[in-house]
Amino acid sequence: MSGAARVLVVEDTPTQAQLARALLAGMGHEVTIAESAGAALVAARDWRPDAILLDIELPDYNGFELMQRLRAEGIVTSVIVVTANASINVAVEAMRAGAVDFIVKPYAKARLSVTLANALEKQALAAQLSAVKARLDRDQFFGFIGSSAPMQAAYRTIESVAASKASVFITGESGTGKELAAEAVHRASPRVGRNFVALNCGAIPRDLLESEVFGHVRGAFTGASADREGAAKLADGGTLFLDEIGEMPLDMQVKLLRFVQTGTYSPVGSSRLDRVDVRFVCATNRDPMLEVRGGRFREDLYYRLYVVPVELPPLRARGDDVLLIARHFLAQFAREEGRAFTGYSAAAEQALVVFAWPGNVRQLQNVVRNIVVLHNGERVELDMIPRAVRRVTDERGPAVPEPAPPPEPAPTARVVRPDVGVVEDAGAAAAGEMAPEVVPLAVMERRLILAALRQTGQDVPRAAALLEINPSTVYRKLQGWRADGLLPAD
Repeated sequence: MSGAARVLVVEDTPTQAQLARALLAGMGHEVTIAESAGAALVAARDWRPDAILLDIELPDYNGFELMQRLRAEGIVTSVIVVTANASINVAVEAMRAGAVDFIVKPYAKARLSVTLANALEKQALAAQLSAVKARLDRDQFFGFIGSSAPMQAAYRTIESVAASKASVFITGESGTGKELAAEAVHRASPRVGRNFVALNCGAIPRDLLESEVFGHVRGAFTGASADREGAAKLADGGTLFLDEIGEMPLDMQVKLLRFVQTGTYSPVGSSRLDRVDVRFVCATNRDPMLEVRGGRFREDLYYRLYVVPVELPPLRARGDDVLLIARHFLAQFAREEGRAFTGYSAAAEQALVVFAWPGNVRQLQNVVRNIVVLHNGERVELDMIPRAVRRVTDERGPAVPEPAPPPEPAPTARVVRPDVGVVEDAGAAAAGEMAPEVVPLAVMERRLILAALRQTGQDVPRAAALLEINPSTVYRKLQGWRADGLLPAD
């Protein structure tokens, strides 16, 4: 902590109190004097000092008891004990009571200055550490519910990019909260006082999309009976969110590219150029690079918009966030529907955790509403959960993993020789010994994962259990293979 600080001097000897005041004022600090522990407690409540210079021997009760009372009332400050006794016992007792340091009377200005500076710096570092921990451990963020590591990473990215003008590109499966993330970018930004305009590019007929984005003038087309402002104008000074941008036709992508590059556009039917200040946030549930490679999304527009990516994880990769979200929705819907639900049984929670949630948070929201509307009680029991969700639990059982399939016999034994390549090992075949096919490790890994997925009906958590790996590893591998063109896109 630098600059002036508030220092409370607790000293019942007037000459010592005035000496401390003079020294501290000479360092540029604000000073208040308290001549008793009771007066010091009142001053600490009202004034909230950054540091307290505390004499141990006071007329009403001693400084150690005062520190206990300060701590009990939640008053956070740096206490420096002042004592005429330089014994080790006093120092140890002071530290145990919560003091950050102690000095012995009489003290010089240099000693007081160094001790106070160190105490204030420790307090500032502790406050910063608490703030960082609060940010890392938070389970809510601008409408999001969840404390898992993937969501904490998304929160930090949104916070970091919000203050800038950089374009944000949000990816994630349907139902993961992409519009919520776009709103969070806007609400955490300096543009929060202006409009947030959301446009779903997949829900607007292609012949009306240009008008929706740029507006039109009267007579521009049949039915255009008056001038109409588009989303670009409405978002001037604020944020324009283009949801499902991968659905935008290529001819419209050309016009959007010009708008992103120049900040200018022409309303449909007009030759004038309008200029606006818009922050672009886009979202898609597809892999944008695969769309570029497939010729469905312009590469130049991709690089204009894909400045800061925010990837929202699927619900199945968020661990216990499922329960946090389910409890939040249960409380909300129970209140709205006048139901008595307060929680879930252990079996019901287990069913929610093991389900893969292909529809993500949106599907979980609908399931919880279904439960609240159709049932009542204090707890959600397993039989209240829709059959499609609890069937996974019924099929798997509580904790019995499915046995691994027997290995398929290799068609032939093969040997890899650097001089002639792959040849048959006739001797091994005659002896009935089949040597495994030698392939790159990455190829074998892909084969094993895909085989496990085929056996489990594409159930990633069950396949991961068979392979004894984390489900997030399987999801990451699948995404990478699709990006490399080794698997078809979903």
